[in-house]
Amino acid sequence: MTPLRILQLYPKSDYFTGAAIQLRDLAIGLARRGHAVTVATSPNPHWAGRLRAAGIGHVEIPMRRAWDVRAAWRIARLIRARDIQVVHAHKGRARTLTLLAGLMGARTLLVLNRGVSFGLSWTNRLGYTSRRVHAIVAVCESIKRDLVAAGVPADKIAVIYSGTDVERFHPGIDGGAIRRELGITPQQFVVTQIGVRSWRGWRDVLDAMARVAPRLADARLLFVGAPPPRIAELSDLARERGLGGRVLVIGHREDVPQILAASDVVVDASYAGAGLTGSIREALACERPVVATDLAGMPELVVDGETGLLVPPRDPAALAGAILRLAGDPTLAQAIARAGRKRVDAHFSLGAKLDATEALYRRLVAA
Repeated sequence: MTPLRILQLYPKSDYFTGAAIQLRDLAIGLARRGHAVTVATSPNPHWAGRLRAAGIGHVEIPMRRAWDVRAAWRIARLIRARDIQVVHAHKGRARTLTLLAGLMGARTLLVLNRGVSFGLSWTNRLGYTSRRVHAIVAVCESIKRDLVAAGVPADKIAVIYSGTDVERFHPGIDGGAIRRELGITPQQFVVTQIGVRSWRGWRDVLDAMARVAPRLADARLLFVGAPPPRIAELSDLARERGLGGRVLVIGHREDVPQILAASDVVVDASYAGAGLTGSIREALACERPVVATDLAGMPELVVDGETGLLVPPRDPAALAGAILRLAGDPTLAQAIARAGRKRVDAHFSLGAKLDATEALYRRLVAA
């Protein structure tokens, strides 16, 4: 088939967040399938080095705000110079800048990505319903329903689940080195949460651990991905709750598969914004049992009692109960972890995401 000329547009400079990882895996996967892929981001040496190593064109464009005329002009020049057929805009700022580039004469097919469940403002609603937006990728059915309720035509929305690289995240990974590095013994029961933004519910996880600790002497809590100021804050709060020796907080890591493999249960206590939490999907790919909040699209991945346990948001007591249930029933923990791995393989793999995204692009180009 004829290769497509695709621009993946990401207005931020971050490199380690879930959205950035999803974009990076998508770009590399499409390029390996023979497409001409360009990625434009705000300046960050990590992006430049990683994409150069993968043989993908990378362009740095400072995109400081949505109505950045200079950034839009540079995007317009890039679209014309590389004869781009499809722009896939990640984040609202990228959408607005691409629309501005269109007013400058660089019109192309525009696909938006929607990965969060926050409500749409009236200005955002206009951006999603515009005829200049040709398709919207929603990362779960729940987000599609929200968009339709906000007035976006249903036939404009394609549900494509975020994908996990099941060759990188798999049950055969050894987490022993991580435990040794962090001073965790084989007997200790490790509860891990990856990501510590406020709406990810990390305070609820701390409160749940305060309930778990008296009943599970070997329990340890590991937070991963905290920026330096948050590391100190979490450590102080843990000490205030009498958990100083039981809570470990580390920053951004590239060895997430090994960290998941070192965990006995992976949790996510998000209470807003989430579509499908990447760390839960990746934990299941590594065949680790999970506990997540019954929020947005999470039940599409975590079927309660089958591929994980679901608890209400903002309910530390329920979260503690689910952790203790898995700790006390290894047979159940192993069964839901195995079922979760099968579900990821079938519906949430990177291969499935690439197939669906490529089909969407080709359908738009053909039309």
